[in-house]
Amino acid sequence: MGPSGAGKSTLLNILSGYKTTNIDGSITMNGKERNLSQFRKLSAYIMQDNQLHANLTVEEAMNVAASLKLSQKVEKSEKQHVIKEILETLGLEEHRPTLTRNLSGGQQKRLSIALELVNNPPIMFFDEPTSGLDSSTCFQCVSLLKFLARGGRTIICTIHQPSARLFEMFDQLYTLADGQCVYQGSTRQLVPFLGTLDLECPSYHNPASYVIEVSCGEHGDHTRKLVNAIENGKKDIRSELDFPAQKNKKNENAANGNANLKVNYERMNGGANKYADNLNLGGNGLLPPSMVNDIAKETETIKIAVEPDREPEVNSALLPVEGASDIDHSPERYPTSEFHQFWVVLKRTLLFSRRDWTLMYLRLFAHILVGFLIGTLYYDIGNDGAKVLSNLGFLFFNMLFLMYTSMTITILSFPLEMPVLLKENFNRWYSLRSYYLAITVSDIPFQTIFCVLYVSIVYYFTSQPLEWFRFAMFLGSCLLISFVAQSVGLVVGAAMNVQNGVFLAPVMSVPFLLFSGFFVSFDAIPIYLRWITYLSYIRYGFEGTALATYSYGREKLKCHQVYCHFKSPTTTLEELDMLDANFTLDIVALIVIFVVLRVAAFLFLRWKLKTTR
Repeated sequence: MGPSGAGKSTLLNILSGYKTTNIDGSITMNGKERNLSQFRKLSAYIMQDNQLHANLTVEEAMNVAASLKLSQKVEKSEKQHVIKEILETLGLEEHRPTLTRNLSGGQQKRLSIALELVNNPPIMFFDEPTSGLDSSTCFQCVSLLKFLARGGRTIICTIHQPSARLFEMFDQLYTLADGQCVYQGSTRQLVPFLGTLDLECPSYHNPASYVIEVSCGEHGDHTRKLVNAIENGKKDIRSELDFPAQKNKKNENAANGNANLKVNYERMNGGANKYADNLNLGGNGLLPPSMVNDIAKETETIKIAVEPDREPEVNSALLPVEGASDIDHSPERYPTSEFHQFWVVLKRTLLFSRRDWTLMYLRLFAHILVGFLIGTLYYDIGNDGAKVLSNLGFLFFNMLFLMYTSMTITILSFPLEMPVLLKENFNRWYSLRSYYLAITVSDIPFQTIFCVLYVSIVYYFTSQPLEWFRFAMFLGSCLLISFVAQSVGLVVGAAMNVQNGVFLAPVMSVPFLLFSGFFVSFDAIPIYLRWITYLSYIRYGFEGTALATYSYGREKLKCHQVYCHFKSPTTTLEELDMLDANFTLDIVALIVIFVVLRVAAFLFLRWKLKTTR
């Protein structure tokens, strides 16, 4: 706990292993130096924002988590039993068919916890689990954390100024101010400890709020005094006996007042001693009235869902915590094979595509609509010698349309997926390689279908030569252009944020368009700029479609005018400086550019994952 900017999230990121660079010191587990790789198999990190896929139902999300986080050796029936027990325990059983985007804030938080509980990690980290929730939902959330802790797990979380009711539910408190520890120990000993330093928490004041106020300097600059008293976290205040030096400095005249306080307190509570450890100093008398935890004066006992001595029933279905030792020594980095991860993520991505109107139906509609529009605009010009220049414009527009429709969609892929990818990859759901391959492969079938539909419509309506081998060459060039443009979008999306990517991707495409051979023939380009043409994938696509249309011994075109300069296809190729062009070389160049860009996108994505953390 601590004020904003005190270093809570930074400390949690370091403890969880999320942040591993630019840090000093050592982290030990049970007195031994921590092995980060093994530690990450035993822990889970639930981040502040609920990083969930909006287009999945609760049941689908849990099935994906179980498929990725549990070994392939675990039977499907066992996985379903684990899922059922977790959903029942967390109160999500009746929401199985509900899409995650339709869940309330509290339900989304519980689902985030449920997903990581599938493999029952012994250590769980939470970054401000109560942020954005109302008081009732906050209490349910913290009660759930208490429930999990009573089941044998270690729960570590940052929390921003909890209510008094929530504050007392925590067993251990570590308070930060300016990156230093000002208190570590039991929550019940916070008020007495502050009292020994002449920092008296007012009656009926929330101790959590008071220690934040002290940390912020609202009651004077006491940070250094607190840091020294707690030895910057080296001391652990578990009971009154942990700060005897400060106690003895107090005025002994307080004993009489303490005796009266004890009598009145017992009279109010019927002799109950539910806060005895706050009031009793090991038989040596009571703390002064100002040092008594004022929350103790409440007559109602706050009840949580699980009693400390009772094991929660969920352990009967969840994988036993003791099994964590097996995971610890397992040589595998992930519980499942990379092919299995690829297959599960691929099926999930295909499900997203089916439910996402932007990715599927709008793209399909756009390709069909523009196909008919272009077919109408350039109707029956493919075999007209007087309209060859218009036909070349049609060929170039094909490249332009396929490039932008493929590229602009994929620019958004990684930036929108990045938060979920960060969480799932860090929590060892899957490797980055499996995820990237699934994302890469998932959209290729859809883009192929859309491209084939579009090309079939425009090729027929514009009366291009009706020969199968020419159509196959034309279609192959168009398909490769769309795949390469997809790759460009993936590179830009992996390397930049949404705002920069949406602006820069079209701008970066301008040089490729200029050097495509349509606006300026190759022999007219200055020698010192010709090398750019070899990098332009638009050039290879345009050249491929032009060769498919006019090369390979095509007959002379029809001419309905007195003179048609481009009646001979050879004249057209000569004008374009493509007489010596090689279609196979164009296809090979497009394939090479495609592979290079896909590898580059993967490297950029891996770099972005590391820099983000």
